[in-house]
Amino acid sequence: MSTPGVRHIYGPVPSRRLGRSLGIDLVPFKTCTYDCVYCQLGRTTNKTVDRREYIAVDAVMEELERNLAAGDLPDTLTLAGSGEPTLNAGIGDLIEGIKGMTDIPLAVLTNGSLLWMDDVQDALMAADLVLPSLDAGDEDSFRYVNRPHEDISLERVVEGIGAFTRSFPGEVWLEVFLLAGVTGITPEARKIAALAERIGPARVHLNTVSRPPAEEFAFPLSADRMLDLKRLFPGRVDLIGETEIHGLPIPVLRDARVEDILEMLGRRPCTILDLANGLGIPASEALKHLDVLMVAGKVDPVAVGGRIFYTATRKEKASGR
Repeated sequence: MSTPGVRHIYGPVPSRRLGRSLGIDLVPFKTCTYDCVYCQLGRTTNKTVDRREYIAVDAVMEELERNLAAGDLPDTLTLAGSGEPTLNAGIGDLIEGIKGMTDIPLAVLTNGSLLWMDDVQDALMAADLVLPSLDAGDEDSFRYVNRPHEDISLERVVEGIGAFTRSFPGEVWLEVFLLAGVTGITPEARKIAALAERIGPARVHLNTVSRPPAEEFAFPLSADRMLDLKRLFPGRVDLIGETEIHGLPIPVLRDARVEDILEMLGRRPCTILDLANGLGIPASEALKHLDVLMVAGKVDPVAVGGRIFYTATRKEKASGR
């Protein structure tokens, strides 16, 4: 059930794929089936395959209704957040409720690990877009990169994503996260490409490390190397490695609160421009709030690839945000 005072809606977060995406969090922080070495949220603290209603659907619906009524309408509603959203057994009811509330497109960001389950497939059928992940081409790489729960195998994951893709009426966009010296070498990337062809998504999105990862040994690929590996993958393939997003409009819609900033940084490390684009505020206002949070010891700056990201401290994330 929900924890009093904890918010489950955050953002909007700027996304090149989804525009201004309003995030909906369905599990407590770092409750996941994986413990990926590249995860921008840090290490998994509750690795599980136990599906239950971690967060009450009614509480999420009430909060979403209030958020949308405020008039700051996003381009997309995205089920994502602090862990694996399909672990929440109420996700199907939530999707149906959201579709009855608004016409805003609904996306589900999932690692795909539970899509072999019929009830999970059924629960996601009413979504508009599902974005599962595939980060390895064989079991050894899967264990190294994703560090899955012991009950999950790569073959089961691939079979599940493929079966869902063939039956889903919307579009499936498969995200492939490549790491230098591991899955970013040609033989390993070819294995992943072969599995992607077997799955048959509408699009393949190639990504690499661009935000602070869980492990220091998770290294990014260069842009040139990503372009080289792109040629190995079938169908429509896009590179989505993150850069500063200048193309999104930044309407000053409302005064953002310190709490709004902290909710975003608890789920995703952000630059000042990320915060400005997502919340519709001037960069100067985002910086003002960050100064307050850093003085309070709730936010830390982290340098990655010549850019400064801000992230909620481990203590702050553990408090339930």
